[in-house]
Amino acid sequence: MNDSAALPLAVLYEDHHLVVVNKPAPLLTQAPPGVPNLEERVRAYIKDKYAKPAGVYLGVPHRLDRPVSGVVCFARNTKAAQRVHSQFEHRSVRKVYWALVEGVVEPDAGVWDDYIRKVENEARAARGHEGEPGAKLATLEFRVLERFAAHTRIELHPLTGRMHQLRVQSAWRGHPVIGDSLYGSVRPFGPPAELPRDRVIALHARRLTFEHPFTKQELVIEAPVPAYWHPLPDDPVA
Repeated sequence: MNDSAALPLAVLYEDHHLVVVNKPAPLLTQAPPGVPNLEERVRAYIKDKYAKPAGVYLGVPHRLDRPVSGVVCFARNTKAAQRVHSQFEHRSVRKVYWALVEGVVEPDAGVWDDYIRKVENEARAARGHEGEPGAKLATLEFRVLERFAAHTRIELHPLTGRMHQLRVQSAWRGHPVIGDSLYGSVRPFGPPAELPRDRVIALHARRLTFEHPFTKQELVIEAPVPAYWHPLPDDPVA
């Protein structure tokens, strides 16, 4: 049993229009009633903090996969939700992730391009090719942050938003995200979990950079990685 739903809500930024939090893994961003999720927790936080007797509006302009931690932005009114969603839709939000991946990544930086398609009736992505029905180009920039003997800490900046993009593009180069058994990782990661849905992977939404929906100022919001990221119990620095 994973206790992510019991952790205190980590608010990174808050004003009358936005509330940005650090999502713990493997908590869902959204879920049906009765299933623990981040949206429900943020809604309860606002209702309690501001003593709102009626319902609380909360817009969800983007999401993170269940086993992924990091920055998630919520909107507190419809106009803010529309404006922030538009930024995500037009790719003007800069998203930066940190990942611990298996193996030693070379070179120090670069760009990965692949065609990705969603596997029908399954919650996973597969390699596609140009012109194939359902296949879409996925592009991301990567930068090595730190190398160890058997794993690498890398920074990833997706330029497109495809299903499981960061996870599959790393895995296809022989560097699956640690803990991501769906895409070939053979190493466990994070707190022990009996159920597959409660397992976490070493992928973290580190930073969001976007324009405030009303002040138009640039917001740069960072989330610290979970405590279980370090030390990683394996190998000396390469």
